[in-house]
Amino acid sequence: MSMTLMERGRVRTPAVLVTWLMVLLLSLGGCALPQQEQGLDHAAVAEAIRERYEAALPDLPLSKQRHYAQRLYRLTGEDRYLPLNRAYGRQLVSDLREEIDALADPGHAARRAQEQVAAYPEGSAKQRRRKRMLGEWGEIAYAKGLAFDLTQAKYHGLLNEADLPGYHRALDYLAGVDFRTFVLDPDVMAVYAAQVANLVYYLEDLGVADLREEATAAFRRQYPPARDPRLSTAEYRNKIYGMTHFVIAASDYYQQPVSAEEFRWVLNEFAAGLERILVDTKEDIYTEVGISFLLAGEEDHPAVTRLRDALVEAYDPEARMVPSERGGTDLANGEHRNVLAIMLLDWPERFYAGPTISIGRQ
Repeated sequence: MSMTLMERGRVRTPAVLVTWLMVLLLSLGGCALPQQEQGLDHAAVAEAIRERYEAALPDLPLSKQRHYAQRLYRLTGEDRYLPLNRAYGRQLVSDLREEIDALADPGHAARRAQEQVAAYPEGSAKQRRRKRMLGEWGEIAYAKGLAFDLTQAKYHGLLNEADLPGYHRALDYLAGVDFRTFVLDPDVMAVYAAQVANLVYYLEDLGVADLREEATAAFRRQYPPARDPRLSTAEYRNKIYGMTHFVIAASDYYQQPVSAEEFRWVLNEFAAGLERILVDTKEDIYTEVGISFLLAGEEDHPAVTRLRDALVEAYDPEARMVPSERGGTDLANGEHRNVLAIMLLDWPERFYAGPTISIGRQ
């Protein structure tokens, strides 16, 4: 028997109501979404992290304060970051003066290397592998740290006779260290790729040795793209992190842009492997992948947007920071990851070198 119009209307009414309810909910959601999205805008997330960290900065370890203030100064040029940079410069000069004097003792470097290896953390398998590796390389553990400190002094205008009397003694010591064998060793590269990249740029910056081309060639032989499917997660992370540091170290740590063509091999591999990078690395590493594109002047590359979106997705609005891959929200442990997040999400139009520090002037 056929239904009357009224009966058909009664049958259809629930469906109509459901439809209208859905439209209403979507329209209400549409009103809420822009506000939500506005809160998760790239620059807004960067600002929220920055506010969180700068409120807590005085309570962070000095090494974290230095790391944060140095990078934020180079991105913004703002005077408020100068006091922490000056404090670091004063401590750096004090430490280096002691080391320069102590190098008059022929056994000093070997003793300091042993102490540093003994104190190296071993809480993770990666740390234990690195500790064993460094223990096999004599004075390298000391020499690489000295190269870092001298490079920092140069970045800040402190590598001179007035601030560091006799600093050439330290450079002469470094010139006598066999860094070449160390940075080209496959076992070293397998656990220390980012540090190798840093070291070869420090040595070139100091005029000690130019191993950049040889180290780059050795890295590319060890980690060709065809080998990627056979790399474990740990090996793949070491590779990608190493590649980011060839770019970052070439910029003198965010003081100048780099040549996109010189690092085209890096950028091409990042673009081709982006999906695995997002799955198999962690926020610290993939954020530096995005920064590598930015340092090369390729802010419009689709990979940058993809990486920024992934970072915003990882952001915890309650903690106002990007947690660790295991969800940790400790501010000191997360400083490296979160200052990188600020940089990727709110990249500047120019860099500010240094800062040049005059010891004794506030």
